[in-house]
Amino acid sequence: MEPLCLKKIRPVSLRDRPGKVNVEDMGKPWRPGGSFCEFLQSLPKPLAGWDFREAVERTAGAAAAGRTVLLGMGAHPIKVGLSPMVIDWLRAGILKGVALNGAGVIHDVEMALVGRTSEDVGPELHAGRFGMARETADFIHEAVRRGAGRESVGLGRAVGEALIEAEVPYVEHSILATAAELQIPVTVHVAIGTDIIHMHPSMDGAATGALSHTDFRIFCALVTRLAGGVYINLGSAVILPEVFLKAVAVAFNLGHDLRGLTTVAMDFLRPYRPEVNVVERPTAGIGRGFSFVGHHEILFPLFCAAVRERMHEGGMHADTHSH
Repeated sequence: MEPLCLKKIRPVSLRDRPGKVNVEDMGKPWRPGGSFCEFLQSLPKPLAGWDFREAVERTAGAAAAGRTVLLGMGAHPIKVGLSPMVIDWLRAGILKGVALNGAGVIHDVEMALVGRTSEDVGPELHAGRFGMARETADFIHEAVRRGAGRESVGLGRAVGEALIEAEVPYVEHSILATAAELQIPVTVHVAIGTDIIHMHPSMDGAATGALSHTDFRIFCALVTRLAGGVYINLGSAVILPEVFLKAVAVAFNLGHDLRGLTTVAMDFLRPYRPEVNVVERPTAGIGRGFSFVGHHEILFPLFCAAVRERMHEGGMHADTHSH
């Protein structure tokens, strides 16, 4: 086989060839003493740089217009210190609701009760002590017991109100308590057997299931209002992407219009369910999905600050009235 002769190749001019990246898209080196807004403007524009700006713009615009912005999150964001950012967005009126898995409630309650959480699983497991904290289980299960049978009260509201009533020492660090105070829904989606409190004899599976199902129905009601709104999935790889997809299915089945929906997935990597059930399927043909990869403790505060900065820069204020 003779090598192909390349003498008849027809080159084109670089000046005539289109390019996807221009000098205007380049990032700018940081100058000490600059503002946060200047930092955001200095970021490169290609790929995630552009997507980040657009996701920030959509979130800030939705909040200012009074549209629904929802946050679904796993427990890890609480463990890495992100509760203050969530609480700030609740108090600012940006968030219309938060969805947690069962572990999220546990870490939120422990922070409120004693100001610390996240035990060292390895040593505690082999010593037979893992997950056996009495106060955690007793407090949550008692709140569930008291909430059972109350109309339209789910697990999130039951625990949040219990934290306020008990005047726990670190209540200001609780997402559940803050949301209950502000009457903003926090829904809790429990998978029986996944959480440490399910091992305790005080567990009432029927009451837990009933309150969690009420929360699912409340979450479905929130999702029906996502036309022009934003759903953020932070660090939940399985439970909340599945719950979100089912809530979207309910909304479509009942004839709700979700056009203009923006979804954002943030995690250490790109797990299958957030990519497909949050970013791709719900927005297909009607909206836009974004996916950002990074450490929760860096990426989410940056996103929160950028949204707040954009709203401040544009003179925007979150419309706290229902959409």
